Amino acid sequence: MSTSFESIGATGSVVGAAAGTKALRTLYYVRFGFAIVWAVLTLAIATTINPGAAALLVIYPLFDLAAAVIDFRSSGATRPKAPLYVNMGLSLLAAVGLAVAVTSGIPSVLRVWGVWAITAGIVQLIVAILRYRLGGQWAMILSGGISVIAGSGFVLMAGGPKASLTTVAGYAILGGVFFLISAIRLHRLALKG
Repeated sequence: MSTSFESIGATGSVVGAAAGTKALRTLYYVRFGFAIVWAVLTLAIATTINPGAAALLVIYPLFDLAAAVIDFRSSGATRPKAPLYVNMGLSLLAAVGLAVAVTSGIPSVLRVWGVWAITAGIVQLIVAILRYRLGGQWAMILSGGISVIAGSGFVLMAGGPKASLTTVAGYAILGGVFFLISAIRLHRLALKG
């Protein structure tokens, strides 16, 4: 999830916007790395819901919550507060929901993950649109849209015979790639400026 730096004026500065852009770029790189490591671990141990898989499932939204808090704090006065607060709340609810869902099985996990993916995807779309002038946000817009579609797929998959946790690992990898693309794009824009 992201913030907006385009409104540089009385409360911000070009230096503050540049620092915020660097912080956002770094956060995107960290999110990419986390998503890849998380997905590999999930693929390795989450064939069933076991204690390790349960921990991984709860850690992912908690990491998203921490990333939103860091994003909020590093964005300065130009951040869009409401979408980031919504993202924080959704991530916290997802962590709690997943902690409960792991006791009921993979279909319940997929339902909770799906609802989280849909709602977080909508928020990501909003934040990326608010940040569009910052640059590097087309990947975040695409990621938000895909998250809504994937979330719907998770909910539908939960009712079918092939419910599997490997799908959430694939979702994390794709999301990580979008963060990497945005980080690289922001890095290139910073070099031009």
